[in-house]
Amino acid sequence: MNANDAYPEALRRLVAYLKRLPGVGTRTASRLALSLLDWPEELLQAFGGELAAIRQNVKWCHICGNLADDDVCRICRAADRDRSQVCVVEVATQVPVIESAGCYRGLYHVLGGRLVPLDGIGPEDLRIEELRTRLAEGGIRELIVATSPDVEGEATAHYLAAEFAGAGVRITRIAAGVPVGADLSYADAATMARAMGGRQSLD
Repeated sequence: MNANDAYPEALRRLVAYLKRLPGVGTRTASRLALSLLDWPEELLQAFGGELAAIRQNVKWCHICGNLADDDVCRICRAADRDRSQVCVVEVATQVPVIESAGCYRGLYHVLGGRLVPLDGIGPEDLRIEELRTRLAEGGIRELIVATSPDVEGEATAHYLAAEFAGAGVRITRIAAGVPVGADLSYADAATMARAMGGRQSLD
């Protein structure tokens, strides 16, 4: 009999859901579930309501693909951003990583993944055509490719460099600093600042 078997069925179900979160094992999920029992009823109700409505309340920015409250995200709406720079990332969770470094004030473009031919993920599965449209609208002078420094991220970076070589923009790649093979989503602010500050030309 393991420890979870001693819990009521409702707690065991909650633990099973919490374990589906990245990086959460059985012991952590159990601690979280037990902690929720100490919350006041109104807080639990509010939490449950937010969970139930998350898909309705969180949208995708129709310009850059970032997470947003409305059709356009806060970064795309901000008047103080440098609209001549667009930083290309794989997924929306990488935007806060770069923002936390405090060294970049341009815009973003979220690809929605990276090229993984073995899994059948090709250029048509990413938001590359949307990026092409943004470049064609003019005003963008630098495209910063900030895909992860692993095999798929590097392949995606080189594909983008070749695809937009004639687009009339400077194409750069974030520098070494993020460990090779690492997922950009887990880089710390200082590392990200060094990588952005030392970016190199890809064209």
